Amino acid sequence: MVKINGKNADAAGKTVEEYIESAGYQKSRIVVELNQAVLPKAEYECTRIKDGDVIEIVGFVGGG
Repeated sequence: MVKINGKNADAAGKTVEEYIESAGYQKSRIVVELNQAVLPKAEYECTRIKDGDVIEIVGFVGGG
């Protein structure tokens, strides 16, 4: 099992990019932290999520 934003998720085996697309996130508007380290956007496509991973996805919100 994987923890994403504090909740258990069945995402093992997917790439980070596959997960964020399936969850409806816009790649350009988020930062992904994988096991307490920021994951560069260039690595989303090739990084596979494994059992035990902890992921935090933080979105940017515009406003003024």
